[in-house]
Amino acid sequence: MPKADEARTDRQLNRYGVIISRVFEDHYRDGILEFEFTRDEFVSVAAVLKLAPPKNIGDVPYSFRYRNELPSSIRATAQPGCEWIIEGAGHGKYRFKQVRLNRIVPRNELLAIKVPDATPEIIGAYSLSDEQALLAKVRYNRLIDIFLGIAAFSLQNHLRTTVKNVGQIEIDEVYVGIDRHGRQFVVPVQAKGGSDKHGTVQTQQDILCCAEKFPGLICRAVSAQFMNDDRIAMFELALQDGEIKVVEEKHYRLVPSSDITANDLRIYGTRVP
Repeated sequence: MPKADEARTDRQLNRYGVIISRVFEDHYRDGILEFEFTRDEFVSVAAVLKLAPPKNIGDVPYSFRYRNELPSSIRATAQPGCEWIIEGAGHGKYRFKQVRLNRIVPRNELLAIKVPDATPEIIGAYSLSDEQALLAKVRYNRLIDIFLGIAAFSLQNHLRTTVKNVGQIEIDEVYVGIDRHGRQFVVPVQAKGGSDKHGTVQTQQDILCCAEKFPGLICRAVSAQFMNDDRIAMFELALQDGEIKVVEEKHYRLVPSSDITANDLRIYGTRVP
């Protein structure tokens, strides 16, 4: 990234941090575990602080949900073992809430399973973003099928919809699937590349969306993330007792079939399904 763009991004993040900190201070009291606020407050707070209002108001909460840490002044008020998250609370509304798990980070010590790379070369040549490249690799290499052990089919990309008591959401890709017993599934997939991080808020919204839009299907929420060493981390996530839990984590590395050795196959063969 050019230095001018980096400086612009740093200034924007600093401005967002000042604004979100003031919104938090206006509502927070000792011992409070959650509270709601409106998106209009970002504009009014910016005016009070004599700051330029955000051009894209939604980018303020988005940046702290998926890209950056909340300001230290906010994080310091969380109870031990908990973090603050920002979740949707309806049209034009948000909620600060304390939870135990917010960021989902791949474990570096996991075995990387080699998969013959079936991605068409032309896709790699023209993919426009890390997120789009990741979704394409997951789709063309049938990683949802491999990871979940079902036959899965892409239903829709970038599903934008509204969810009751949450507001507008966007799911990167939605799959539907079936297993050998005839059970049918809906699989909301979130993809993260570059500096973006998985946030449990997004997965929780996805699960609520699937319960509302696909009530007859079993929801198996998946997150995928590029890692620094060409691995793709895959997580299956579930909602338990109001919090997102990691059900399973696997890492895959897409390679030419000639790179999968007899020793690799021996290792895979000794693992219990």
